[in-house]
Formats: sequence, C-alpha cells, structure tokens
Amino acid sequence: MCIFCKIVKKEIPAKIIYEDEKTMAFLDINPRSKGHTLIIPKEHYETFEELPEDTALALIRTIKKVLEILKPLNFDGYNILNNNKPTAGQEVPHLHFHIIPRYNNEKEEVIKLSPPVEMDLDKVLEELKGIKS
Repeated sequence: MCIFCKIVKKEIPAKIIYEDEKTMAFLDINPRSKGHTLIIPKEHYETFEELPEDTALALIRTIKKVLEILKPLNFDGYNILNNNKPTAGQEVPHLHFHIIPRYNNEKEEVIKLSPPVEMDLDKVLEELKGIKS
C-alpha cells in the first residue's frame, strides 16, 4: 500500500485541510513554500489517464476549494503541478496535484519549464492524426 493510501486510511498522520467523499488535500511534509498542499483521489490511481471522469472532475473542484482555503496566506501567485510517471518527476506512484503558493519575497526561483526544443509541428500533427508522410 502506498504512503498516500495510508494517509487516506488514517494509518499515517497528515495535516489534512480538506476532505470529501472522493478527494483529500493535505499539507506537503516537504513544502516548497508556505501552504504547499497535495490534492489526491482517495482511491489509488497512479496516473491521470487512469482516473474515471467523475473523479477527475472531483479533483478539479477540490483544487478550486483548496485555493480558497489557502487565501488567508496572502500568496501573490501559485503553481498547480501534476507529474505522471517517474520520467516526468512523479515520486509517489499515487496521482496527486501540488498547489504551491508563490510569494513576491521568495528566495527560491519560480518553477519553470525547460527551454523550447526545435520540432517540426506538421510531423507531430501527422503522427497524432495517423497520417503517413
């Protein structure tokens, strides 16, 4: 059983800030900023594409609710992140979203994407449509 499933079952303590029938939100034990929160489905799914649609919608609703809950922290911006599979940076194999509040006076650099890569977008589109060149 993964660590997040143990949190859902209350076998491991967590600083839970929101919970409903399908989702749970708790403060990250290794926060990147004040208020860094993880949002998870209560059922175990490793990646986003495994989620049933109703659970995906419930997660999005919970993300919006958590942003409201975090408002007293007076953040200046925020990141919403989701990594799927280790290659993309997923460390816990239970789907989760991060809400990372950002503050103007932070010393940490803002999370950035890697630089753009050269790519023939027409060829990518052909691949997606199953068109052969």
